[in-house]
Amino acid sequence: MRVRAAGNAAAEFQTAWQGLMDSLMDQISDHSKLEREPLDEPARRPRRRTWRTAAIAAATVLAALLVYVGFAPRRASQAVAVPTPAPLVTVSQPLQREVDTRAGFLGQFSAIDRVELRAQVGGTLTEIHFKDGQIVHKGDLLFTIDPRPYEIRLEQAKAALQTATARVALANNQLSRAQSLKRSDFATQETVDQRTSDQDASQAAVEDAKARVRDAELDLEYCRVRAPFTGRIGARQVSIGSLVAGSRAATSPTTLLATLVSLDPLYLDFDMSESDFLTFSRERARLKGPLANQVAIGLSDENNFTREGTLDFIDNALDRSSGTIHARATVPNPDLFLAPGQFARLRVAIAPSTPVYLLPDAAVVLDQSQRLVMTVGSDATVKPKIVTTGDLRGGLRVIQSGLEASDRVVIDGLVRAIPGTKVAPQDGTIHYDPTADGQG
Repeated sequence: MRVRAAGNAAAEFQTAWQGLMDSLMDQISDHSKLEREPLDEPARRPRRRTWRTAAIAAATVLAALLVYVGFAPRRASQAVAVPTPAPLVTVSQPLQREVDTRAGFLGQFSAIDRVELRAQVGGTLTEIHFKDGQIVHKGDLLFTIDPRPYEIRLEQAKAALQTATARVALANNQLSRAQSLKRSDFATQETVDQRTSDQDASQAAVEDAKARVRDAELDLEYCRVRAPFTGRIGARQVSIGSLVAGSRAATSPTTLLATLVSLDPLYLDFDMSESDFLTFSRERARLKGPLANQVAIGLSDENNFTREGTLDFIDNALDRSSGTIHARATVPNPDLFLAPGQFARLRVAIAPSTPVYLLPDAAVVLDQSQRLVMTVGSDATVKPKIVTTGDLRGGLRVIQSGLEASDRVVIDGLVRAIPGTKVAPQDGTIHYDPTADGQG
């Protein structure tokens, strides 16, 4: 319609221009004819008046043309100014559901058991029985230190034990003879006491020798380093042929051989804010039972919460610097897929189910620190409303407050819904996806 009006204006302008040019050319032609005619002197004055008349006519035509050109765009704009229709938007009343109050946190996995494998006896490393990063089981042989020096010590301890045992036999015989002589008055009581003391000393020497044997056996056992529990072993820190330092005393320097961490189950550590902790504690006290023992867990590359854990520890004090309290969940890891140090999202139910409204997440507008939704009144005027939002349920955003059940919210065409303007609303439908309920 606008193109047609502009074309009409251009046609009118061309017609007027052609008429003015034709008039001007007629005037110039008449003047030329008068100049070519042989006239006498008295007739020259009228020719001058004719040329002056032609100039005045040309100036008049030019002025009229300028006036027309000035008014032509205004006439064209008046021709194209037509009323625009109201923009089309899709509206729907919020979906009503009962959902529990959840809190989302970011946690990090850690191993329940972690140990540094260090040598408890010194010597030359002769064997390594694993590959770096391998899963090892409790009791598996990992390292072997040259056992020959400790086998020699064990044999020496056993020989000392035999010597002590022989001395006990001798002391027993001497005590028996002394006691027999004492009964015949051929020996004094002092002799009997001396033989009794020798017997006790020899018996103590036997016990000491036995302890030395056990000590040598323990050193010989420590030549073979075994896995204390099932887990994943790290990279070895020594090579075959290395001379390692070992000691059973924690104060002495020892050689680090490798590290071992358990994998099943794992801890998931996270920090809970003071407000979430208060809400959680009040609901647990009110319900007289564990409200949120189960937690839902999602890895960093997952959209859903695919794993579950058990909340089994909350610290006994809040951190004064951050205003948070440390909490921990235990997560089964039977497939050994999870590793200590990984991050994960977790969701904890901190209050029972309450009625809320649900809207598509795209229908919520972020305005600085506030969240708004656009509603359409009975007069088709767009009106914004400030709302309080929660997490995602069924692919929809939880609206905790700020809406009424009768509100018609713009769920499509939000860019055309300008506050205070009229729109053409059409009814739409909000779909709840149960399979997406794990999203948060």
